[in-house]
Amino acid sequence: MGETGHDRNLADAFDGQAADFERAPVQSDPAALKRLVREAAFPDGARLLDAGCGPGLVSAAFLEAGYRVEGVDLSNEMIERARKRCAFAGDRAQFRQASIFEPGIEALAPFDGAVSRYVIHHMLDPERFLERQVELLKPGGVLVACDHITSPSPEAAEIHRRLEVGRDRTHTNNLSSGRIVDLFAAAGLVDVSLHEEAFTLDFDEWFDRGTPTETKADFRASLIAGVDVRGFTTTRLDDQSIQILCIRAIVRGVKPGPT
Repeated sequence: MGETGHDRNLADAFDGQAADFERAPVQSDPAALKRLVREAAFPDGARLLDAGCGPGLVSAAFLEAGYRVEGVDLSNEMIERARKRCAFAGDRAQFRQASIFEPGIEALAPFDGAVSRYVIHHMLDPERFLERQVELLKPGGVLVACDHITSPSPEAAEIHRRLEVGRDRTHTNNLSSGRIVDLFAAAGLVDVSLHEEAFTLDFDEWFDRGTPTETKADFRASLIAGVDVRGFTTTRLDDQSIQILCIRAIVRGVKPGPT
């Protein structure tokens, strides 16, 4: 599978967002990163694929926990930041600007584990994205995906999708937690587990680091009346700022076969 127009749009968008992205509270929260490492429960010393590694925040958390990481991302700016952030790990950290669908990636496999965080909602084909990581795992390898989720109701999920696209033109679709679990099962994984946790976003911080298809004033006006969707619930605070209550899921599964 070669580079697509969507891939180029993602690379361009995240080249521009990189500085704000790595400072964003939802991305850099050390407690959330530690929980991700804990929930992933990769075997000690495992060699991991970080698919869509961004500026290396997730990679750094796993490197600090003693793992080896190969990070892959479409954005050159993100890869440069990941290399700088993770230089402390020496040759345990390797990063390359690439898609996990590029044929050369097979030369890096097999991995003991694979992880992605906040990547699924940018994928045109999330099922294939997960399947590809499974292909790159050794038997007994562990796949972990973390993403913010939406309602299982199609009507509510569509409201959520339109809002996300209004703020970020590279967004495709949030999935419900149940849908992500189903995709893990469809990819042949076993011992699938799900952990959910709530988090909040400040509207201004969130919107300002996006690639919007709407003006900020128009978008904000659409939230004033309130949105109540699982995974995207808005509250206007006393200072007139808007807070968004979201939910992220961490899903873990194991590729069958002897370790």
